[in-house]
Amino acid sequence: MANNNSTLGAAKANRNDEFYTQLGDIEKELVHYREYFRDKVVFCNCDDPYESNFFKYFALNFNALGLKKLIATCYDGSPIAQQELPLFPEAETEPIRKAYKVEISEVPDLDGNGSTDLVDVQLLLQSSDHNVKEELKSNGDFRSAESIEMLKQADIVVTNPPFSLFREFISLMVKYNKDFIVIGNTNSLTYKEIFPLIKENKLRTGYTNFNVGMFFFVPDSYEHFHHYQGGKKVARVSSSCWFSTLPVSKHNEEIICIKKYSKDEYPMYDNYDAIEVGNVNDIPFDYDGIMGVPITYLNKHNPDQFEIISSSDFAIDDIPGWHGVTEEFYKLYYAQGNKGQIKVGWPLPYYVDKDGRAIIPYKRVLIRKKPQIS
Repeated sequence: MANNNSTLGAAKANRNDEFYTQLGDIEKELVHYREYFRDKVVFCNCDDPYESNFFKYFALNFNALGLKKLIATCYDGSPIAQQELPLFPEAETEPIRKAYKVEISEVPDLDGNGSTDLVDVQLLLQSSDHNVKEELKSNGDFRSAESIEMLKQADIVVTNPPFSLFREFISLMVKYNKDFIVIGNTNSLTYKEIFPLIKENKLRTGYTNFNVGMFFFVPDSYEHFHHYQGGKKVARVSSSCWFSTLPVSKHNEEIICIKKYSKDEYPMYDNYDAIEVGNVNDIPFDYDGIMGVPITYLNKHNPDQFEIISSSDFAIDDIPGWHGVTEEFYKLYYAQGNKGQIKVGWPLPYYVDKDGRAIIPYKRVLIRKKPQIS
């Protein structure tokens, strides 16, 4: 159980983590996983049903997806609970400040119009007969014992967890062996809690291209945002992408490599027998050794085509013979006027190019082509 100084509420209040995913982005991603939801319990454990488009998506599609149950929880003291982003305009106006959960095992046609829609979901939440809404004893933190008991019931977790708590969130999912589809920061691709899962093919990026960024609704109290949409503030997070433990078909697609290897075009790192490949599209088709590629490669990684050896963050521990920055390179780097901060011994990939320039590429994923069985 987390201590009081690291609660979900504090993280949201102090680190501007209150991002609300747009329904269109959810629909665009989740349409690819429809077959995996039938007869499953879906848990949205960072989602106030009155504000969350994740809840809205699953409630509206409950019958079409063939869900067994939908559970959603919110945390105690949400600053915008039922006020700024209500999905149900006619819902009660008095905000719920206490953490609560909603459990849905069916979405009947309560308004009698012959189909189930948002009105039926609203009526379901307001109905005392179905008793789907219940106040939690805890603060709603996804790490609380009460939330974990609900997690144990779940088959798939789908949500947008606070970016600042992403490491803890993923670690919890792994601990309880849960499938998930979540949004995270692209920088987390090389976290020690995340990268090994990708390397072992237990986790992968989703269908949405993470180079385009995503737009999120934010509370009215936010000062930094990009535009208004329907009277609500919208902020763009350029470094965001989907992560999933479920199969993602794009990672079965062959990465087409058309460039031929040459020593002049692909410099060798000075601290390991691996070549620098500056762009994923430049991966040579005829090189069988280890290659350092940008982390954007992970959005295309095909585990049947390439093996992930390590990343530049972990190479000094993973790869025998990898060593850190030498004093000689350190002096050359700063003598040439470079401003980036480095220290002797840091486990960075580096090389001196053919023009004598000291080069340190940004974070690299180290891959090697797998032998093709004919």
